[in-house]
Amino acid sequence: MSIIIGGKGHYFTILTMKVLGLFGSPRRGGNTDLLLEEMLRGAQSRGAEIERIFLSDWDISGCRECRRCEITGNCVIQDQMQKLYPKLLQADYIILASPIFFYGVTAQAKRVIDRCQALWARKYILKKTSVQEESARRKGWFLSVAGSRGEKVFQGAILTVRYFFDALNVEYAGSLTFRGIDGKGAVRKHPNALKEVFKAGRRMLI
Repeated sequence: MSIIIGGKGHYFTILTMKVLGLFGSPRRGGNTDLLLEEMLRGAQSRGAEIERIFLSDWDISGCRECRRCEITGNCVIQDQMQKLYPKLLQADYIILASPIFFYGVTAQAKRVIDRCQALWARKYILKKTSVQEESARRKGWFLSVAGSRGEKVFQGAILTVRYFFDALNVEYAGSLTFRGIDGKGAVRKHPNALKEVFKAGRRMLI
């Protein structure tokens, strides 16, 4: 957020939109990384504040299904997910990028999604208003590539991401997915993938 002074001493506040990019691939510099970087670059060109989270670098355990979050609204596991929760709740826009592994998102991404059971419990069981409050500007996107050209290759991952965003009270704004891309950096040879995600990054702040 920045503040500028208008005429005659009046103050006007300009809000900077926060965009959180979640890099879900276990491999640095791969195809989903390239796509997400382009989408973030597009958003940054519109003045967005960008934060990058490489999930493979974060020490995050899987959900234990202890169900304590249904009582307290908080996850009992004290690892780096505790630092990620506020980032997920404070971002105006969230972009999750993950390649397809066995018709789903990567283990790195799925751990984060599963640990958001605590936020689901806050919203649907404990009815915490902080999670239930609607925000017209809070939206999320999914970026993905798959080596397979199967017609349904993205369907499972998209359903998972939609419910992930729902737990965060984030509107699912859509996905940008690309089939038949497997080798590291192969997305660069796609005729319009990088241009498409850059434009999407610019458009999402309009």
